[in-house]
Amino acid sequence: MALRTLVIDTATAACSVALFDDDRLIAAQHEIVGRGHAERVVPMVAELPGGGRADHVLVDVGPGSFTGIRVGIAAARGLALGWGAGVSGYGALSLIAVAAMTDMPASDLAVVTEGGHGEVFMARFAHPFAALDMPRSLTPAAALAELAGGVAIGGGTRWLAQVDPAFPVAEALPDASRAMLLPAAMRALPAAPFYGRAPDAKLPAARA
Repeated sequence: MALRTLVIDTATAACSVALFDDDRLIAAQHEIVGRGHAERVVPMVAELPGGGRADHVLVDVGPGSFTGIRVGIAAARGLALGWGAGVSGYGALSLIAVAAMTDMPASDLAVVTEGGHGEVFMARFAHPFAALDMPRSLTPAAALAELAGGVAIGGGTRWLAQVDPAFPVAEALPDASRAMLLPAAMRALPAAPFYGRAPDAKLPAARA
C-alpha cells in the first residue's frame, strides 16, 4: 500500500500544501500570503482530497519567517497527533535548491532568502544536488562576497541587488508540491524550528 504524505510549507511568504501517494503527487495548493499563514494553512489542507488525511506529515522547518515556521510546525504536529501519523521536517533552502536544479540542472548555485533585520539566509548547493554548507544568516554584502560572482536564486537576491544593482534578481519560493524531489535523508529532519539565527524574543538577562 502506498504511503500517503501531507506536505505543509509556511516558512516563507508562500503558503503551500501537497498530498502524495509515495512520490506521486495527488493534489496541491500554493498561494503567496505574506503573513497570513495561520488563517490559510488549515483550510488549504481541508480542501485536499480526504481532508488531507495522511500516514505521514512533512513540514518545512526553516529557516524563514519565525511566525510562519511555528504555524506550519504546529499544524503538522497537531494533524499528525490527531491522525496517529508520523511527522518529520525538511529545510526551506534545500527545497528551493532541489527544485531549481531539477528544472535547470546546469550548475552549482546558492539559495538566498529573506532573513529579517536586513540580513539574508544563504546556503550553497553542488550539481546535481548536494548541500555544501548549512544555511547561515549574513548581511547582503557578506553574502555577495561569498558568492564571488556565482549563481544565486531566492527572494533574498533582491537584497543583494540593493548592494550591487548589477546582481540578477531571481525570485524563488519553496513549493510543497516539489518536496518529494528531496533525498529521503533531507525529509527526515526533526519537526522542530530551524531559525538560522537567534529568535527576536529573548528572555530577560539575569540581574546581578
